[in-house]
Amino acid sequence: MRPSLPAVPRLRVALCQLNTVVGDLDGNVRRILAAYEQAEAAGADLAVFPELAITGYPAEDLLLRPGFVADNRAALDKVAAGTGRCVAFVGFVDADRDLRNAAAVCADGAVVGRYHKRLLPNYAVFDEQRYFTAGVRPISLFDVGGVRVGVSICEDAWAPTGPIYQQGAGGAELVVNLNASPYYRGRHVERERMIATRAEDGHCAIVYVNQVGGQDELVFDGGSFVVDDRGELVTRLPQFQEQVALVDVDVRMTFRTRLLDPRGRAAVEPLPVVDVGTRAIAPAEGRPDVPAPVEPLGPVAEVYEALVLGTRDYVHKNGFTDVVIGLSGGIDSSLVTCIAADALGADHVYTVAMPSRFSSEHSRRDAGRLAANLAVDHCEVAIEPAHAAFREMLTPVAGEPTGLTDENLQPRVRGTLLMALTNANRGWLVLTTGNKSELAVGYSTLYGDTAGGFAVISDVPKLLVYDLCRLINERAGREIIPESVLTKPPSAELRPDQRDDQSLPPYEALDPLLAAYVEEDMTRTELVAAGHDAALVERITRLVDVAEYKRRQNPPGPRISAKAFGKDRRMPITNGYDG
Repeated sequence: MRPSLPAVPRLRVALCQLNTVVGDLDGNVRRILAAYEQAEAAGADLAVFPELAITGYPAEDLLLRPGFVADNRAALDKVAAGTGRCVAFVGFVDADRDLRNAAAVCADGAVVGRYHKRLLPNYAVFDEQRYFTAGVRPISLFDVGGVRVGVSICEDAWAPTGPIYQQGAGGAELVVNLNASPYYRGRHVERERMIATRAEDGHCAIVYVNQVGGQDELVFDGGSFVVDDRGELVTRLPQFQEQVALVDVDVRMTFRTRLLDPRGRAAVEPLPVVDVGTRAIAPAEGRPDVPAPVEPLGPVAEVYEALVLGTRDYVHKNGFTDVVIGLSGGIDSSLVTCIAADALGADHVYTVAMPSRFSSEHSRRDAGRLAANLAVDHCEVAIEPAHAAFREMLTPVAGEPTGLTDENLQPRVRGTLLMALTNANRGWLVLTTGNKSELAVGYSTLYGDTAGGFAVISDVPKLLVYDLCRLINERAGREIIPESVLTKPPSAELRPDQRDDQSLPPYEALDPLLAAYVEEDMTRTELVAAGHDAALVERITRLVDVAEYKRRQNPPGPRISAKAFGKDRRMPITNGYDG
């Protein structure tokens, strides 16, 4: 009689996709323990939290303060003291001779193990080598309910033969991966593809938990998920939402597949296993409780949700209550107003139309219609008296203002009015309305339309602005943004009959060129070779380079591309390169 096969081990795992706040150690402890209590009450064997959940990510130069690091360690002790049978994997900052980006393994009221991140990213928005030293201590696995569990942190997963592969080859049956992975368009597809490959190569299931929320320019989209040892998706959490989700993970007996796969015969000795003293709860008979994977958002919808979340968290986490927007009746300010209303609620959004003698009647009408459709507070303040006063003041010393001098006076008057409103109303913040295409080429007025606290669409190119506005109307099933806003030629309305295409090429030509130069770092020579018009390349790239000093003075805004202005792109202002 053939012996019966052993039962497939199964662990109940809580994916704790949290929105932490950088520096709010006490608040983060409360968030972690609340999620842990929910997990323990549901019978979880493991509760997995994001990277550096204790401190929030990225903590930047707070990490250079010894007192902050010590307080972070005390906060971890509070989390550990609150643990019971369920094992918690929690990100924190460890300190020996150096600082380490670390994961603590907590159970039964104590820290029973730790892991130090091996691979420290130092590209794009990441500066981890400024603060941390890579882990060198020997890797251990943790016995949780009879299952050998490995732990890794974010970047560790991106190396094909890195920590996850080594832990799988060393005997891990499941690896948890703690993340603070910032969002950009399409990022979730890259992550899932990469983690599936690591699971298949390492012959182990992987639990990937990502933080969610806005932190200055960065937006973290969550989208946590689980794959089995063959790289098949088990479950996926929603993007841009906090959630604690429970999933029963079958952990297959993988020794046979390791033996049969030549990649599994690497010279890796079995890793030591730390018994954390816990025993898995026997799962219910039958099919495990696996929530169906949440479908990812579409490419335009995910950008919109990122902008909403980034705006909401920037406003709330920095102690503001309300926002004010200069609503011109154009497409950019219309989009920003819709995002603000979704992020904060209409009761916390104030719009001000500030017409000059050049403002069209249809723009004034469109601004009023949008405000009414959203039910936001709206008023109109004519700027002509202030504009005339400035002209009168300047004429004796600079001659009568004409051209750009006169045009730029108008947005500067508007910026002054909006900032004055924030001074007069405690808790208000100005949202600026410039898009990435305009900011790239300097088609903005310093201390005018750039005056404010948060630049909501500063990483959104103009063509995507139109897509986002159409999405808003499609979702509502009615005209929120008036159709005339979508169809009229874009204009700053600073002189008679002005249109953007008098100063800039059509956005259909401009946006791809800017993406190649700004986001893909192509040189002028490469752009021409790729088929862009040589004269246009020369003109636009020079505008981008000259505008660097302006962008340094702009407020931060949420990052939705692989390379945004700010943390991502650090070009010198003084720059003589002509390639």
